[in-house]
Amino acid sequence: MAAKALSFDVGDYVVYPKHGVGKVTEIQNTEIAGTQLDLYVLRFEKERMTLRVPVGKADAVGMRKLSSDQTMKDALETLKGKPRVKRTMWSRRAQEYEAKINSGDLTSIAEVTRDLFRADDQPEQSYSERQIFEAASSRLARELAAMEQVDEPTALKQILEILNAAASIHNKAKELAA
Repeated sequence: MAAKALSFDVGDYVVYPKHGVGKVTEIQNTEIAGTQLDLYVLRFEKERMTLRVPVGKADAVGMRKLSSDQTMKDALETLKGKPRVKRTMWSRRAQEYEAKINSGDLTSIAEVTRDLFRADDQPEQSYSERQIFEAASSRLARELAAMEQVDEPTALKQILEILNAAASIHNKAKELAA
């Protein structure tokens, strides 16, 4: 089996689907069970976690570089859409939302963020809805922050501004239709 060329360098920001944005801090060569293995060492600051991913498994686990500008633009555009809430049981929807967040797909994460967002004038969310919304919006904000080289709160503020503006437009449209 030929070793695959390293596709990430030390210092690169990468997205690991189940954990979000991390930074490649080093590439280690380790012997495990008598086999030499190259590992990406990823650091996730928010979770204070270090993860080691075998170089040959990076693609299989869905590890990727930060999204392109166009992908981020599409995801932010998704936030402006009308929220779509299925009329299924919350436990089923929660599972679907979690799967979308863990997929690492930026547009799917934006859909969850949009669908679970509540403007100040809307009814309160349940605790579990709020938890999933915060997980999705944080994941989106961390990637936006890494791409725009700002901190996460600044990126989150930008996302919430888009969501509030869209909610205002949707509410006006509802009033006119009534």
